[in-house]
Amino acid sequence: MGASEAHDPRLAQARTEQVWARLGEVTDPELDEPVTELGFVEDVAVDEAGGVAVGFRLPTYWCSPNFAYLIADDIARAVRALPWVAAVRPELRDHMSAEAVNRGVGAGLGFAAAFAEFAVEGDLDGLRETFRRKAFQRRQEALVLALRQAGLDDAAIVATRLCDLDAITFATPEAERARRRYRAILVERGLARRPGDAAVVSVDGAPIAAAGLKAHLQGLRSVRINMEANGALCRGLLEARYRDFDPAAGEPTLADFMLDRVPPRAAAPA
Repeated sequence: MGASEAHDPRLAQARTEQVWARLGEVTDPELDEPVTELGFVEDVAVDEAGGVAVGFRLPTYWCSPNFAYLIADDIARAVRALPWVAAVRPELRDHMSAEAVNRGVGAGLGFAAAFAEFAVEGDLDGLRETFRRKAFQRRQEALVLALRQAGLDDAAIVATRLCDLDAITFATPEAERARRRYRAILVERGLARRPGDAAVVSVDGAPIAAAGLKAHLQGLRSVRINMEANGALCRGLLEARYRDFDPAAGEPTLADFMLDRVPPRAAAPA
């Protein structure tokens, strides 16, 4: 990189925007919503050597360490995919395990290795798989409802192939988003690779009969309702925690939030 390029503010701005775009693809593993839309990411800093620092917070001080590690690791992976990035430093803040998470992800360690001093066993693959299965199910419900709105009956929906899914014209941005997100996770999980492969299958890749689609949708709806409830609570806790409040009152607890007794807020600094 030349000296003029290194100090080019337009290049720095463009790269910062690229990082934010990549972060927009990182989802809260439990909610399957972008961490940027949830308000988790606080700031991004890009240096002249291609280093990127990403500051983020979670809704509570006591969020599970493995959950926090998953998000930090996903942030690092997403940003590292940019060709000009030399190093990524996710920085978890205001969390009971922030030091161990930041140190471990920065060193490229697995979760168990990062928390070895706490005798934590296992790694994140099983947890990640559990969350991705739920994400698949939630996205599939959104797609099936979009297909119904597009005029397809149940027989046509379960017969939809990957090439058919790509060819359908949806009338709303929400339906287009449902198609894009579902297609991405369908291919990611290896459930459809070729244009002629079935596009609407179970989370394990099994075919779905037209007569069974209604019952299948009921199961998907249960997954979605649970995720949406968690998401609403998560947003509320985050908002309650990070509005400026009197430090003497301490951190708002889950009970405080649920009982509407969040500590009084002080005025924001000028």
